[in-house]
Amino acid sequence: MSNQLEIRHIKYFLAVAEELHFRRAADRLYISQPGLSRQIKQMEDDLGVVLFERHNRKVELTKAGQYLQNELTKNLKHLDHIFSHAKLLNNGLGGHLKLGYVGSAMNKIIPDLLLKFKKSNSDILFSLKEMDNQKQIDSLISHDIDLGFVRLERVPRGIALKPILKEPFCLVLPKQHPLDRSNFEGIEQLKEESFILFDKEYSSSYYEKVMQIFDDGGFAPNISHNTIHAGSIYNLVENNFGVSIVPKSLKPKHNKNIKFIDLLHISQRTILSAVWNKDIRNPVLGRILEFL
Repeated sequence: MSNQLEIRHIKYFLAVAEELHFRRAADRLYISQPGLSRQIKQMEDDLGVVLFERHNRKVELTKAGQYLQNELTKNLKHLDHIFSHAKLLNNGLGGHLKLGYVGSAMNKIIPDLLLKFKKSNSDILFSLKEMDNQKQIDSLISHDIDLGFVRLERVPRGIALKPILKEPFCLVLPKQHPLDRSNFEGIEQLKEESFILFDKEYSSSYYEKVMQIFDDGGFAPNISHNTIHAGSIYNLVENNFGVSIVPKSLKPKHNKNIKFIDLLHISQRTILSAVWNKDIRNPVLGRILEFL
């Protein structure tokens, strides 16, 4: 390959590969269309391959072009991470760690982890984003986040999973509901109630575990609402749209309009796990994994 091939050629190629239109790609890159065409032709000549089939009305990737698009997209992102980390070091920071999490992890697990980690790593910049389980896995695969916190029992090959919290479930009831800790005997007492639950898409394994609670209670629940946000569950329960079951760590500290009953007598437990890509590209990740 010619040593004249530069990063700009790669970016030009990826723009045309995404747009499949030289004029649109040129506008996106703020260069002229003839100039872009010349750069792509130079890249093809340097590589000795044809990247695009050019027709009067359309542009198509060749098989070689499709392969190069997939590989360069992944590796250019890796290069961006390297440059970003170098810039952080230049600015006096030790690195940048991007975390994804399901809502319940923010109640205690993540704050405790970050407080401990920051004591000896005060120069690390953190980015936090609440995401559903599958979105976290997709983002780990694409290296858009470094570490996730999920309620999953199985993850794809290449993703590491470490259980960090096993906890019971609890019932969520409106404040005026006749059941409380003193007279609660079993989930079957709520078989006539409407239930507000986390959507199956939140986590199929978590959803099935909740369904096992109802199976053991001898009834199929009347599910009136599904959501992926705990706040929505509490608002609906508070306004008497139904009752719910959530992990114990999701109990809010201040909400006088709902009450909780811990389901300590049942066998089902939910597990919060840390997940990360085994292909570790962020040097900070190895340091925070030690705190888990």
